[in-house]
Order: sequence, then structure tokens, then C-alpha cells
Amino acid sequence: MLKVNLCGVKMRNPTMLAAGVLGITASSLNRVYHYGAGAVVTKSFSLEPNMGYKNPTIVEVPYGLINAMGLSNPGVESFKKELYKIEDKIPVVASIYGSSPREFVKVALDVHDLVDMIELNISCPHAMKGYGATIGQDPQLTFKVVEAVKEACEVPVAVKLTPNVTDIKEIALKAEEAGCDAITLINSLGPAMKIDLKTGKPILSNKFGGLSGPAIKPIAIRCVYEVYDVVDVPLIGVGGITDYKDVVEFLYAGARATQIGSAIFYRGLEVFKKICDDLKAFMKREGFKNINEMVGLAHE
Repeated sequence: MLKVNLCGVKMRNPTMLAAGVLGITASSLNRVYHYGAGAVVTKSFSLEPNMGYKNPTIVEVPYGLINAMGLSNPGVESFKKELYKIEDKIPVVASIYGSSPREFVKVALDVHDLVDMIELNISCPHAMKGYGATIGQDPQLTFKVVEAVKEACEVPVAVKLTPNVTDIKEIALKAEEAGCDAITLINSLGPAMKIDLKTGKPILSNKFGGLSGPAIKPIAIRCVYEVYDVVDVPLIGVGGITDYKDVVEFLYAGARATQIGSAIFYRGLEVFKKICDDLKAFMKREGFKNINEMVGLAHE
């Protein structure tokens, strides 16, 4: 009932671990799957190691979190060692980033035979200049990165877009034109910040970060709804999912699968099984036989 086929990647349910959360080691990715996720997405990694920003890098705010990790990661060579240790049965998506099409391709070629899908992070709002949203806010740069990776790799390629643009449909259409197999909507909103009342200074060491959690869900739903109307590739919805009702909303808006991140902070890894159990019960009550029957229902 909950099974999903995403670009040929067979998932037992439509929930995925979102990039950036518990995705740095094989043991954590294996653990997430055993707690009920349908697939796992690694933390975004690059060609060379990146230390990221100094602590503090995350702060809780009403209805969400602001984080500025700075895309910290040990680099692709180190990450490959972890990918080898992920259990064979687990659908794995590698989230990668770079500063140019050539850099994206180098990282993708290093890991494409070890994963089931590649997700291009061109949308991080707190990345260094030349990375993340700097690319994803430019339709032509988006096209060049997606096209280059698609020409180099045989595995499906998803592209994760930023909501911090004038028209997300324009970016989505360019990504589709370049040949992407799926589109992930959305990355965190930003830049966002929180100021400490005692010191009068920004709490995060980078001052600004990306806002995630329930506060951004209505925007994520709108982005999925809009993009569904203009592209033919499957969509992956992410942003503020905490329970099965959120997943249903994303499916109705047009997503075929969903990613969960901040909810783990609030509800633990048990959130995956809870959402799937509740989603299955909802589908039985409403007479849905499979996930496909729910995708895009809000457009009918």
C-alpha cells in the first residue's frame, strides 16, 4: 500500500531522511532505515573536506530551527568509505555540492556506482559564496550543473531547489530542461537569524542560517503545488513534516515522496514508523489503495 517507485528506485514507503540530518556515517544511515524510513539521503558532501562554521551552528526558534553548518563534511574520499558500509537493501541518495558544473561532476562520478540516486544541493541558504543557493537562484547555472551531471552519470539525478527566488517554476523548468529525473522542494528558508537578548549579538557564529521546521511547511506545500503544474518529473516534498497529515498534504500537492529532517529533533527516529503507520490507517479509512492515487489530488 505504501510502496513508491521513484525514478526506478523502489521504496517501501514515501518517507526519506532529509539531507543534513544524521547522514554522515553508515551506522546512522542504517539506523534511520531500521527505524522505518523508505530511503536515506546523505549529508551534503563535496570534493574536498570542509570544516564549515564554528559553533554555535544551530538554534531553536518558535516552530522551527535555524542552522548554519556551512556544509561541513569530510570530503568525497572519506564519504565513499561510509557508503561501502551501508546495507545493500537500503535505497541511498547521495546529496552532493560544488562550486561549478565540473566540480559537481567529479563528486558525482566518485560515488554514482555506490548509490541509487544523486541529489544536487544547489539551494543551501548559508553556504559559502559560489555554492548552494548562489547556483540555484540562477536558471542558467542550474541548467549547466544539472546537464553536466546527467551527461556524466547513469543513476537518476534529483535537484534540490531553494524557495528564495522570485519564481521557483522558472528554476524547476530549467532543471527539467537540463534532464533532471526528479526535483526536491524545498531547502531551508533564509537567511534567517536570532539575537541573544543578554549579549545583544547574533547567536549563530555565522550570524545567519537557514530556517527549517513546521514554520516553512506552508511555503514548501505552495512550491510543490506550483511546480507540479509545470513539470513532468516526479517531485520530492520536504519542509516541516512532523506527522502523517503533513505527508498527505505534500502528496495531494503533487509530491511522490517526502523527506523528514527537523522532526527528528522533536520526535526522535520513531517519527518514521509513526508517520507510516498513521498514513496507512488514513489511506484505509479514505479508500486509497496506493500512494499514486493521492499524488496531485489537490489539482483535480
